[in-house]
Amino acid sequence: MNILVCIKQVPDTTEIKINPETNTLIREGVPSIVNTFDTFALETAARIKDVNNGSKIVVITMGPEQAKNALKECLAVGADKAYLINDRAFGGSDTLATGYVLSKALAKVEEFEGKFDIIFCGKQAIDGDTAQVGPELAENLDYPQVTYAVDASVEGSNLRVKKECDIGYEVLDVSMPCVVTVTKPAYEPRYPSIKSKMTANRTDIPVLTSEDFDVDILYAGLKGSPTKVKKTFVPTVAKNNIIIKEETCEASSKKLIKLLSDAAIL
Repeated sequence: MNILVCIKQVPDTTEIKINPETNTLIREGVPSIVNTFDTFALETAARIKDVNNGSKIVVITMGPEQAKNALKECLAVGADKAYLINDRAFGGSDTLATGYVLSKALAKVEEFEGKFDIIFCGKQAIDGDTAQVGPELAENLDYPQVTYAVDASVEGSNLRVKKECDIGYEVLDVSMPCVVTVTKPAYEPRYPSIKSKMTANRTDIPVLTSEDFDVDILYAGLKGSPTKVKKTFVPTVAKNNIIIKEETCEASSKKLIKLLSDAAIL
């Protein structure tokens, strides 16, 4: 089984702060991590590899040189190969342009690694929250896709996917090759060993540029990105609260009911 996992290096959103004057993200000093949902996608791929002898996992990302660190983290927890897609012409790509570039780069990676049976992506990136790149990649490749997966296993010539939906879960069989986007599963991503981290850190990661594969620059980068950010701002939070702390719970409840009645809420 030949599996590709698309990942993204993102700023740790738990550490992000906003500049109150410019309303822009303060990135200085904010650590970068592998996108959380992408770690779930990689773990899902690793579990398939565990039970299918001879399987291989390749990870790719489009980003700056520092994104090699994210790829090495993936190599330490189950991936076998990694490729970085890096070119100034790809800078500023929105989700549409990113999906296009990834689909073109995929053809080049397959020249080295062979045809991929499954392509896993995280449901969405925690910095953009669009959930668009995976489906756009599937559309560009003309592959069947399943979104919001929480588990997947190979069943004969199909991939069986457990999919989260509004009323619970659905179990779908999808023909391969296919694209699957993964949300939070019931299991946690595995941890690297000291040995696997050392091996990953020594690994040389190939870099693919626009000169290495067939890509039309007009559909990449800022020029190929129809999405435009007009304004960013921090919502104003009004603090208008009352703390009720009477001597007993009963007295607090009675006061709460009175306040709600006076406000015509009850």
